Amino acid sequence: MKDVMALIKALADPNRTRVLLFLQRGELCLCQIMEMLRLAPSTVSKHLTILHQAGLVASRKDGRWIYYRLPGPSAGPAVRGALRWLREALAADEQVARDARNVKAVCRMKRDDLCGRYKH
Repeated sequence: MKDVMALIKALADPNRTRVLLFLQRGELCLCQIMEMLRLAPSTVSKHLTILHQAGLVASRKDGRWIYYRLPGPSAGPAVRGALRWLREALAADEQVARDARNVKAVCRMKRDDLCGRYKH
């Protein structure tokens, strides 16, 4: 039951839900996620910790950058089902459509310039 409750908690916040949908595009660094959400680094880190604890995101560190992605095939059926449901339930949402356009623009930004804006 603990795993299911962590999953429900993680999905219950609009910003965390948005992050999961950003990551459909592929792996993003922390700075790119902060740019998309326009939230403080500590707030974004807290959201990502909750998503990670629920098994909804995976991360890796490369030098000074931390990258986040959706979990791979090893994710449990509850996680895979939740991500599928989220994509389907929000497929026609206006915020999701705006975010999809914005994430493309953020991904075109030079990473050094973007990450230089944030202290984390």
